[in-house]
Amino acid sequence: MLTAARYDLAPDQVTAAVTAFLAGAGRRPGRFVVAVVGAGHPLADVARTVECAVFDEAFGNTPEVMAAEYGPYEARSLFHLVIDRRTARPAGAGRVITGPADQLKTVVDAPAHIGRTTDEILDAHGLRGETVWDNATVAVLPAYRGALTVSSLLYRTFAVACLRAGVDHVVTLLDARADRNMNLIGVRQEPLAGSAPFPYLGSADTRALHSRATTYLPDIRRQALALLRPGSHHAGTIRARGLRGLLIRAAAARVAYRIGTGRGLDNNIIWT
Repeated sequence: MLTAARYDLAPDQVTAAVTAFLAGAGRRPGRFVVAVVGAGHPLADVARTVECAVFDEAFGNTPEVMAAEYGPYEARSLFHLVIDRRTARPAGAGRVITGPADQLKTVVDAPAHIGRTTDEILDAHGLRGETVWDNATVAVLPAYRGALTVSSLLYRTFAVACLRAGVDHVVTLLDARADRNMNLIGVRQEPLAGSAPFPYLGSADTRALHSRATTYLPDIRRQALALLRPGSHHAGTIRARGLRGLLIRAAAARVAYRIGTGRGLDNNIIWT
């Protein structure tokens, strides 16, 4: 039986859970590893605490808000927790919600905001009878936002987990900034049932989106090549110009390459 989810673990509780996990995880190359865990695993509450810290800072989503929003989905949640092995501290986390398409948080919440019914959403993307995941959250703690390996591990783990589970479709609710980041690494997403952006849980600009999991890695690899070729067209937008724009393009190419190929990442994914 799943115990009550916690979004507010104390620092010593986080350290104890992470240290215990690392002690049994064996040797891994690199500074960061990502643990793929179920809702009842000791690291799941660490992932929830990371989620809440990031979402509270960005959108004012307190532990009470997070518990109310995600409580109905806890038993069907899977977590990807990135751990800094140097400090035995978490660096980032992601949550996937599984289950029938009409019972995923994105599909449940979207109709009240986009003017489309659940049936219209399901029919627009052929979701009936398909394996559909909700890419519910992706959160990187402020101290690690410059370490591109953390976000790269989260994106790579999600893409590979989709393939391992035979996922056909993915739905998600993304803030505009996160949507831009996904576009720039080459993930093709379309508005859910042709919907427009809307305010949601403290975000002034949220998009309800649909994508095909089977195209993630090929599209990301193509994006990496496009970003590396001067003058070539690539997906997404780089707003900066001049040297800064070139540096962002080069960084995006490196990130897309690593996510698309798994180079330097796959050996650090721990499937529990």
